[in-house]
Amino acid sequence: MKEVRYFYVPDAANQVELPAEEATHALRVLRLKGGDEIFLMDGEGSFYRAEVTAASSKRCLYEIKENMPQKRAWKGHIHLAIAPTKMMERIEWMAEKATEIGFDELSFLNCQFSERKVVKTPRIDKIVISAVKQSHKAWKPVVNELESFKEFIQTPRSGRKFICHCYEEVEKKDFFQEISSLSDDADGKDAASLPSVDNNKDAASSSSSADITVLVGPEGDFSIDEVRLALENGYESVSLGTSRLRTETAGLVAVHMAHIARRL
Repeated sequence: MKEVRYFYVPDAANQVELPAEEATHALRVLRLKGGDEIFLMDGEGSFYRAEVTAASSKRCLYEIKENMPQKRAWKGHIHLAIAPTKMMERIEWMAEKATEIGFDELSFLNCQFSERKVVKTPRIDKIVISAVKQSHKAWKPVVNELESFKEFIQTPRSGRKFICHCYEEVEKKDFFQEISSLSDDADGKDAASLPSVDNNKDAASSSSSADITVLVGPEGDFSIDEVRLALENGYESVSLGTSRLRTETAGLVAVHMAHIARRL
């Protein structure tokens, strides 16, 4: 079977050269040369079939032969906001696996019980890009800088918003049931009024009712005050099940549930 070589090139349609890091991999690892076929992904919904036109020690030029816009595999915008763990390897693993599953945006929260106050987002972004290429995803998740819990929840967001926590004294709904019913509601809308799919994202994603934001706290959970503040700002109290999960596991479970419920 012919090997398919994918490279991440933002705004690929308007470029003629692989970025430096991608060029290094193409030239030194894969040893590509002029005339070789490659595939590009722009992270915004399109793949491109291209041909290497020139290859030197550090530069790899290409010419696009075919634009291959992709359809969305899930509805709406899936946004995970999570408190980083003390050991960053665990969050890096989660970011990689969540990207392989499929979601749209990753934010980091500085919470009252957070054990880590600094996140190297460029490193996380590189891991996400690698996972995008490995899993052949047409859309690259956005990776945001760390921000305070209060600032995050007070920022207006479309769709429904959820906070996962373990407090028994606060009533919780089942997260999967809630987002599954959300899918049914979105499907019930007048499909004829939605635009057709071409180079754009799936029509369902144009409806903010399909968007979800889900918060996952640190190992010590959110504080009860943070939970109450989130509820005051329109977030819904939910549980991910009966098991007590580590932060990175909870983040991955939340993304997987959302992906299954939002899958087209």
